[in-house]
Amino acid sequence: MATALAGGLVEGGICRVDDVSAADILADARKAFTATTGITTEADNETAIATADVVVLAVKPQVAAEVLLPLHGMFDDKLFVSIAAGLSLANLQKWVGSDRLVRVMPNTPALVSKGAAVYACSGGVMADDRALVERIFGAVGIVMEMDESQLDAVTGLSGSGPAYVFEMIQAMVDGAEVVGLAPEAALALTVQTVTGAAEMVARKMGTPDELRTAVTSPGGTTAAGLAVLEDAEFRDIMTRVIQAATERSAELGQG
Repeated sequence: MATALAGGLVEGGICRVDDVSAADILADARKAFTATTGITTEADNETAIATADVVVLAVKPQVAAEVLLPLHGMFDDKLFVSIAAGLSLANLQKWVGSDRLVRVMPNTPALVSKGAAVYACSGGVMADDRALVERIFGAVGIVMEMDESQLDAVTGLSGSGPAYVFEMIQAMVDGAEVVGLAPEAALALTVQTVTGAAEMVARKMGTPDELRTAVTSPGGTTAAGLAVLEDAEFRDIMTRVIQAATERSAELGQG
């Protein structure tokens, strides 16, 4: 995700390569980041953040406290942005020592500039800070501001959602192979079908329910397939999937 954001900032003309730096303790990770983005990296966080105006935390939530506590008090004049899943603004404020904090839940389609990001702000965030956050994440997709209480649900939906879609795509491909299609053709047709269907919804050609009804003839092939989904309680399954991910996000936030 850090690579996607950095690349989007540079490619979108929001920042020059020389305006961005990154830090990682792993040499291989630093090398890969620079190879992809052209941005220089540091082995230690202190060097990377010393002259920064904005600091983005892009680590696993389980190690965030370990990363931040040695840096406590170094963020007074900086906008601090966290994309670590589940970490509350209250915990971040405790570890960072600042109230100019933004918590963001992005997702991996940012890698292809089709990301979805939702952010929430602490009390010290100013209007200019909000505008900057929207420019940063808007460079790789859509961005919305919501109350922090909604971010666990956002995590369960769009944060984890790409994996659900990948699972559905693979299931469709597997099904197509069972009825005789070659794997390459099955994948290409599935990807185009999913992309096209999503685009129809995005263009507001109808609600998902309206579009489904429009392409379903009574007694036809689509109706036969949808009947299987209904018997399997597909919508209920997806609700439980999103609830499970939302609950896990809340658990991560509690440490």
